Amino acid sequence: MSDDDSIAKLPVAFDARNFRRALGSFATGVTIITTRAAEDIPLGLTVSSFNSVSLEPPLVLWSLANTSRSLEAFRQAKHWAVHVLATHQESLSGRFARAGEDKFAGLALDEGIGRVPLLPDCTARFQCRNAFQYEGGDHVIFVGEVLSYDFTETAPLVFHGGRYAHATRRDSPDHSPRGAEIAGSFSEDFLGYLLGRAHFRFYARIRPLLTQERLSDEEFFVLSALTLKHSVSDISLGQGLSGMLEKNAEEILEALAARGLVRVTIGSPTAYELTETGAACAVRVISAAKSVEHEVLGSLGPADSPALKSLLGRLLTVIDPDASALWQAPKQIQS
Repeated sequence: MSDDDSIAKLPVAFDARNFRRALGSFATGVTIITTRAAEDIPLGLTVSSFNSVSLEPPLVLWSLANTSRSLEAFRQAKHWAVHVLATHQESLSGRFARAGEDKFAGLALDEGIGRVPLLPDCTARFQCRNAFQYEGGDHVIFVGEVLSYDFTETAPLVFHGGRYAHATRRDSPDHSPRGAEIAGSFSEDFLGYLLGRAHFRFYARIRPLLTQERLSDEEFFVLSALTLKHSVSDISLGQGLSGMLEKNAEEILEALAARGLVRVTIGSPTAYELTETGAACAVRVISAAKSVEHEVLGSLGPADSPALKSLLGRLLTVIDPDASALWQAPKQIQS
C-alpha cells in the first residue's frame, strides 16, 4: 500500500479538535518569525512549528496556515528570521500571536540581513534566505538556508498542552537519588526532605545578615512582607505568612513597632506600615538576601532557575491557597 493510500484511509469522522489536543502533547519551543514586506513594512508572527532540517547545508523550516493574512508577504520575501523565545518573553509571544496591532511598537530592534527586523534578548536567532516552499495540507512549509545565527544560554520558552511551560535539565542516571535502607522511610527525593533541607541551607546563608540587623527569621518575613504594600492589615499578613510564623503576627508587629521599624495606621481592621527607619532596614536586608539568591540561582543556570521558581509557585498555590493574600490588590469599597 502506498503512502497516498494510507492517508486516504483515515477515519471519516476524524475529530480535528481531538487531533489538535493530541498534537499538543508534543512539547515545542516558541518562535517569532519576522520579515520585511515589499512595502517596507515589518511583519512578524508567533510560530511553534519551527524545526531543523539539515546541518550541511544549514537548513531550517517552519509552516504557516494557508488562511494567514501574512502568507503572501512571506512567500515573496527574500529573507526572514527565526527568533527562539526565552522564558521571560511570554508576553512578546502573545503580542505577535494577536492580529490587528503594531507588534513592533516600542521594541528596540536590530536590523538583520535584508533589513529584516531582529528582536533582542532571545535564546537564539537564525537569519535565513527563503530557499524553498512546499504545500503541506492546510499549511505552506517554508525552508530557509541559515546565513547567520547567534544564541545565548538563556532558558527557552516552551509550549505544551495549550500552555506555556519551562524547560529544565534532568540529572543523569549516575546522579539519581539513593534509595532508603529501611522500607517505608523517605529517600533523597522525598519532597519534604528536599524542601526542608533547601530552606534551612538557604537561610543559613542569610541568617548572618539578620543577626547584624538584630532580626529573627520571623521578623525578617514580616518586615519583607510590609514592603509589598503601603499598608498591610494584621489579618492579611497572618494569612500571607500562615505556617511561617511561630508567634502571632500581631506580636511580631508590636516588637517591630517598639524598635521604631513599624507603625500602626488608624483604621479597621488594624493595619501596619513601615517607618522610614524600617524601610531602610528592609532595603538593606532584602538587597543582601537577593544577592544570596542571585548567587544560588546562578549556580543552577539560566535554564533551571525560572523553572524552579515557577514550580515552587505552583506548589505553593496547591498546598497554601491563602499565600497570595499579600499580593492581592485591595478590594474597592462600594459607595
